[in-house]
Amino acid sequence: MVLAVAFGASAKFRWGPTVGANFMYYYWEQQLVKSTTLPGFNAGVQCELMIPGIGFGIDFGLKYVNRGGRVAFGEQYIWSSDGIGTTDLRMHTIQIPVNLRFKWTRMDGFENYLAPFAYAGPQFNFNVANTDCAAVKRTAGSVGLGVGAGVEIYKRFQLSGGYIWDVTYDVGTHKLDDFTARLEGWVIDFAVLF
Repeated sequence: MVLAVAFGASAKFRWGPTVGANFMYYYWEQQLVKSTTLPGFNAGVQCELMIPGIGFGIDFGLKYVNRGGRVAFGEQYIWSSDGIGTTDLRMHTIQIPVNLRFKWTRMDGFENYLAPFAYAGPQFNFNVANTDCAAVKRTAGSVGLGVGAGVEIYKRFQLSGGYIWDVTYDVGTHKLDDFTARLEGWVIDFAVLF
């Protein structure tokens, strides 16, 4: 309600389910181990609040996100001596994305069939669990940034893709205090808004 007042009485609110895929990897502060991309998925609810006529608005949501990367801990003796090798290190996260959005809405009626949009904004991640790996400890949460673009089809279906990089760290190691990593990678989302 507060958002509707802030955007004016003519703001249009919609919401609906969203599902998607992600292709993330761990970016380590120091290059001691290699990390490669792992596919993951997300599902949740997406909301959109747009100001009609000018194309600006916000979108926000609540999602469960399974994301992570493959980490070659076995390359370093400090972990291989403990029997830790290459590990698929996944995070189970509750994510709240909040994006500024611009949608092209003045295209002589063509926007009723296909309307491109772009978005950017922060993502607040709450890490609820991760793959059991003796080498790492997870943080309680992280903050990320996301940018992307997509299309809205028939004013109902939205397909988007973008890039996300966490700006705070997601995991650290037990044996090395300053050896931390954050997740980044590509995302694809599909939403149906009502």
